[in-house]
Amino acid sequence: MTGFGIVDIEGKRLVYVASGCVKSGAGDLAKRLKAILEGLNEVIAEHGPVEVAVEKVFVNANPQSTLALGQARGTAICAAVLANLPVAEYTALQVKQSVVGNGHAAKEQVQHMVKRLLALPADPAPDAADALACAICHAHGRSFGGLETKSFRMKRGRLV
Repeated sequence: MTGFGIVDIEGKRLVYVASGCVKSGAGDLAKRLKAILEGLNEVIAEHGPVEVAVEKVFVNANPQSTLALGQARGTAICAAVLANLPVAEYTALQVKQSVVGNGHAAKEQVQHMVKRLLALPADPAPDAADALACAICHAHGRSFGGLETKSFRMKRGRLV
């Protein structure tokens, strides 16, 4: 399953557009990645984003999980590239710092802050919340002078 989240920037406000999860289903790896690619292609076609932000893969304690996450992430990047969309990448630390103010925040804190920042009626599902948080992080960077991802640096746990 791969989460997606779409926000618009209206002046200095972030506006929720859509979020959800693309299910990879069952079957071999190629079929699951194809399902993710097709699902994300549908999301792109329906909502017409102009930029895409993805979270960088971190090294997990379980190498199989890290590999699967990297493959799904690569598929998401391919969906964006095939639609001629620019792709920005952020670490989990950058995303959490931008949304919660703490780079080591728990998933529940991210969900709650996404709900508050986008004035949602309830906490989004965990995967959708992560995707929305990445979109919010990217929007924050864009609204503060159009910073490119390489401009983000961490200093003493803060985004600078």
